[in-house]
Amino acid sequence: MRIEWLQQESMVPAAGGVSRRGFMKAGALAGGGLVLGFFLPTGGRFARAQQAAKVYEPNAFLHIAPDNRITVQVNRLEFGQGVQTSLPMLIAEELDADWSKVNGALAPAGDQYKDPAFGIQITGGSGSIAHSYLQYREIGAKARAMLMAAAAAQWKVPVEQVRTARSMLLGPAGQKASYGSMADAAMHQPVPASVKLKDPKDFNFIGKPMKRLDATDKSNGKLQFGMDFKAPHSKVAVVARPPVFGARVAKFDASKAKAIKGVIEVLQVSTDRGGSGVVVIADGYWPAKMGRDALNIEWDTSAVEKVSSTAQLAAYKALAQQPGKPARKADTSKLAGAAKKISAVYEFPYLAHTPMEPLNCVIDLRADGCTVWAGSQFQTIDQGAIAATAGLKPEQVVLNTMMAGGGFGRRAVPSSDYLVEAVHIAKVWRAAGKTDPVKVIWSREDDIKGGYYRPSHVHRADIGMDDKGNIVAWEHVIVGQSILSGTPFEGMMVKDGIDTTMVEGMGEPYEVPLNLSAHTVKANVPVLWWRSVGSTHTAFVMETLIDEAAHAAGMDPVAYRKKLIGEKGKRHLAALDLAVAKSGYGKKVLPKGQAWGVAVHESFNTAIAYVVVASVKNGVPKLHKVTAGVHCNQPVNPLTIEAQIQGAALMGLGMTLPGAAITLKDGVVEQQNFSDYTLARMTDMPVIDVHIVPSHDAPTGMGEPGLPPLAPAFANALFKLTGKRLRKLPFDLTSA
Repeated sequence: MRIEWLQQESMVPAAGGVSRRGFMKAGALAGGGLVLGFFLPTGGRFARAQQAAKVYEPNAFLHIAPDNRITVQVNRLEFGQGVQTSLPMLIAEELDADWSKVNGALAPAGDQYKDPAFGIQITGGSGSIAHSYLQYREIGAKARAMLMAAAAAQWKVPVEQVRTARSMLLGPAGQKASYGSMADAAMHQPVPASVKLKDPKDFNFIGKPMKRLDATDKSNGKLQFGMDFKAPHSKVAVVARPPVFGARVAKFDASKAKAIKGVIEVLQVSTDRGGSGVVVIADGYWPAKMGRDALNIEWDTSAVEKVSSTAQLAAYKALAQQPGKPARKADTSKLAGAAKKISAVYEFPYLAHTPMEPLNCVIDLRADGCTVWAGSQFQTIDQGAIAATAGLKPEQVVLNTMMAGGGFGRRAVPSSDYLVEAVHIAKVWRAAGKTDPVKVIWSREDDIKGGYYRPSHVHRADIGMDDKGNIVAWEHVIVGQSILSGTPFEGMMVKDGIDTTMVEGMGEPYEVPLNLSAHTVKANVPVLWWRSVGSTHTAFVMETLIDEAAHAAGMDPVAYRKKLIGEKGKRHLAALDLAVAKSGYGKKVLPKGQAWGVAVHESFNTAIAYVVVASVKNGVPKLHKVTAGVHCNQPVNPLTIEAQIQGAALMGLGMTLPGAAITLKDGVVEQQNFSDYTLARMTDMPVIDVHIVPSHDAPTGMGEPGLPPLAPAFANALFKLTGKRLRKLPFDLTSA
């Protein structure tokens, strides 16, 4: 991957990199020390061609201060996945830094911080470490080389005789200097065109369990999340949104709302999907919320579709009986004469993201620019949407990335719904003669009823097997909404009419003759990726059907999987073998009433295998233990990997629990809070043992892959206990 160094238009680059004057100017702005800013040309599936003449203002990824403090700009959103520790680890590794002096800071929206593969600034696709692994290591290595060159020049020794350790420069005659003391001199050194990165055997940090840099401040309440942030003189806005997506206000009476102490303004405002609502702006959240409760609004729903889940499910099932647009082709002519057959229809509901911290942002809109503070997963797209809505240029929008309490995809919306709405609020607020910043807060009810759900789906499968248990034909149809149609990603990820996220994971890693097609349905329900995207449903279908085929073949489900996994599934096999070995599967005798379940699935290039132990008591399933085999190539921070598996597995378990579904009636979402929308709780948490397959290959994704195999592994264990095959989520043992 080639690195180009940032430079201002008026600067002439020094040999090997950015101009010295550019670095010195950046260093002065940062308060002295060594500052490195980087721009990497993009080359992934979301990439855009870069204009050759385009240059960027220096904006540091790395700052070494005179007092030896090291600040690493994290070009992602930190919302629990640990990037504010793991990305600084990569720089610290190659820099030979003193870890106790390292800190991470969330970078604002900026071209310099675009994902090297996606071409936009994004936290998604489990790509933070996978895409920036070399990028951040090279930043650290080049900074170290500049420090060594500065020390060699000062000590008048060959640079080869300068060593580094724990943020110290060491000379051949006992010379010593801290990085901080040498940082200004290093700024005068040319940036090396290339550097040699460490051999994995020499790693000090990478691959070692490292405690999170932000853990203490999160625990003591010192850390500021988006919900905590207040701009000076800011007011709070709460919106009454239409009960049916895209509906509009017919008329409203605000007299009771305006009578509540603290309420300042009640205004009609544009909302998502062409709708309108009423915003109450007050001195604080409680008066704004009380004001909203006091509103009397009549809604016009005449122009929008009113979806009902019962009717939608029936329509999906009917459509699934017919082939859709082809996504994968195979000869299935042997289906009719197969010795054994499996026929199944699967049902999956809409799912809400429900992060711990609901959506929020602070917006300060001025005539000449706009400043926003938000926990954005999609800085590039959000910055552009804010600018377009405000009538500004993107460079007139400052988007500050705030720490966020979860997201699972909800903070990465191609429509930038909640931020566009915030701009509309700021515009009507200014039109009313007000100039104070506005903080828009969503309640839990707003969050659950506010849309952008994991789509509902129906799968139909017909599988034929010969008398030896081999799968000879597999016909499969999927029905659901596209999360990509109508978004900037449609041109890249919708192929021949197929949303690739709808079918991802189907067939893999097994060598089976799968003839796959899909129907893309339109519905007035906003949909979005949800942690692990299409694998949330495809993994469940694949791994329960493979388990069912193993049972029909009279084979052990692990042995059957290993028989079907092809050459491309070596990492699946490694993960599966590790999970099986560590769990005691096939050797350990379980207590009476408990059973094993197995599943393996790859998403975002990471293979995860689960071996679980489950039971059923009084008709209620219980998951006792999960043993995970993880193949994510080179682990960066094993503690982060363990945490991601624990969180993703619990979220996957949540999909199985009664009440884990978003349903609609006459266009209105029926759920509104955790009283009627189920999440997994502490009492549901099983024991989870995480084991990582050793590897020094470049890391793959870890934020999402731990979710998909959990539900099918659990379902497979329940089959052994009950003899019932579960065909839908959440689980319902009474109707299976």
